Amino acid sequence: TCSGRGSWFSRGETSSRQFSWKQAHVSSRHRRLPEEDRISCNAIDLLYWRNVKQSGAVFSSVLLLLFSLTQFSVVSVGAYLALAALSATISFRIYKSVLQAVQKTDEGHPFKAYLEIEIALSQDQISKYADKILLYTNTCMKELRRLFLVQDLIDSLKFAVLMWLLTYVGALFNGLTLLILAVVSMFTMPVVYEKHQAQIDQYVGLIRTQVNSVVGKIQAKIPGAKRKEE
Repeated sequence: TCSGRGSWFSRGETSSRQFSWKQAHVSSRHRRLPEEDRISCNAIDLLYWRNVKQSGAVFSSVLLLLFSLTQFSVVSVGAYLALAALSATISFRIYKSVLQAVQKTDEGHPFKAYLEIEIALSQDQISKYADKILLYTNTCMKELRRLFLVQDLIDSLKFAVLMWLLTYVGALFNGLTLLILAVVSMFTMPVVYEKHQAQIDQYVGLIRTQVNSVVGKIQAKIPGAKRKEE
């Protein structure tokens, strides 16, 4: 399992040494997890700001990229990012070459360690990811068929209401704006929920009760809307 849900934001008497030990302990636990679980735990730690510097760097980088896309085309942003990366690597390569020539050392290529890293996907990995994509695609197609062909009237009505609401959302925001809002929510809502979980669960429970009550009344009044008992 992933690390505990105790937030680093909570004020307590935990010392910096204890916090460092906890981070090291969590990291060692992550290394023992399977690859998929380790990726999930790393993503959770990132969204819950377990490591402030890492989460801040990812959050600011993604936001900067999205805001750049609002001003420039995808081609321009990609070209500028590639030029910035090439400028950094070429400058560092030339600097190390000059330094080796002056000091008369033979340290080799400065990026040798990275060039020797294997980055190719294995056949098993490709098959695994392809199977997951196929599974999600088939599930999505079956669900859409069920909704559009009105297998369950209430679910189809819910979907219709959702699409109707999205027409207003689309009129107010474009795709990039929604993506920016989604990223901001991903990096803020988990922390807010973690700090105020009891209150949020209480209000969500009340809302869910009201919604279920309204849906139940609609099901009772619409002929054929009741679900078939299996």
